[in-house]
Amino acid sequence: MKAPTIISKPLLSAKGQRYLSLDVLRGLTVCLMIVVNTPGSWGHIYAPFKHAPWHGFTPTDWVFPSFLFVVGNAMSFGLRKFKESERTEVLSKLFKRAGLIFLFGLLLTLFPFIYRDGEGQILVKDFSAVRIMGVLQRIALCYLFAGFIIHFCKIKTTYWVGAGILLSYWAVMFFYGDAADPYSLKGNFTLKFDALIIPAANLYKGFGLPFDPEGLFSTLPAVVNVLAGFWAGLFIQKETGLLRKTRMLRLAGALCVLLGLLWDVWFPINKPIWTSSFVVYSAGWSLIVLSGLIFLIEKMQISKWTYFFEVFGKNPLILFILSGVLIKTLSIIRVGGVPLSRWIYQNAFLSWNVDKTASLLFAISFMLTLWVVGYFMEKNKIFIKV
Repeated sequence: MKAPTIISKPLLSAKGQRYLSLDVLRGLTVCLMIVVNTPGSWGHIYAPFKHAPWHGFTPTDWVFPSFLFVVGNAMSFGLRKFKESERTEVLSKLFKRAGLIFLFGLLLTLFPFIYRDGEGQILVKDFSAVRIMGVLQRIALCYLFAGFIIHFCKIKTTYWVGAGILLSYWAVMFFYGDAADPYSLKGNFTLKFDALIIPAANLYKGFGLPFDPEGLFSTLPAVVNVLAGFWAGLFIQKETGLLRKTRMLRLAGALCVLLGLLWDVWFPINKPIWTSSFVVYSAGWSLIVLSGLIFLIEKMQISKWTYFFEVFGKNPLILFILSGVLIKTLSIIRVGGVPLSRWIYQNAFLSWNVDKTASLLFAISFMLTLWVVGYFMEKNKIFIKV
């Protein structure tokens, strides 16, 4: 028996009905992840394609939690087999899949294993100073922990576990963060916790100090984004009326958005420390988007446009990894003394357009290049899964 996977196969109901809207949501998130990760210039980005600097929420902040939401959706469609499998078999497959995804994330961080110094000489990376956590690493851990909860707990119990995680995380962050400002960059508990486990050399430095926005402790509330997708998947399979299904999902999403905004007053919506309010708020938008897709695709039968996103949805993991490998490869190849990626941006996009538009067009073109690869794989029935 196969444990649920986060990639490749179309999502089916218990009756074998395909939910194209869920495949489209999965592809949409991968598409957006590639676009926001590969601008032509990090110094010229339109506001919706930027992360909030600290507290706050932008459309880009929704992309990662929405992918975790889709992971939970996929898990819900394999629930019966997952529950009925032997414990040793379930644990083996959970650890295997999580371990492989984590390893892929670590290798992607290490790639290309070499770098150029200030004089242009090629040197081997110091692996002892490489960042340990990252996007794929968080996905792996969330998949693993959510799998434990789903397998070992009754469905009703998972609701209490999810709520308990969010409330406990809030309490720990408040009581163990700096009294003056427990949710600040320097005063938050996630920074302190990760510093005890991970050497400073192996933490992200993008905020100006060793702090990882995909750190260990802040992965705990991210597990609830997976559980939210799991709960939504169960409801989609149970509810037969499409119109009522979309209304209930939209209502649940709106309530989550309102709850997140209310919670924001005391526990600010914040992606870098993945606050509980951020979990609820982002899950709310995932539910609203999903309800819209189900209404448009399943209810109204307007689906001719969906193939573009299906291509990304059928090989999401490999296409995301390939996007990282390709952009890094372009950065180490030099043309006229500058990285090839920058040369392409300057000559193919910036030469005839304004900076932010050129940067966005580069990102879109890069994403379309990956789509062509995904199209080739889909047409040749190449589906790579963990």
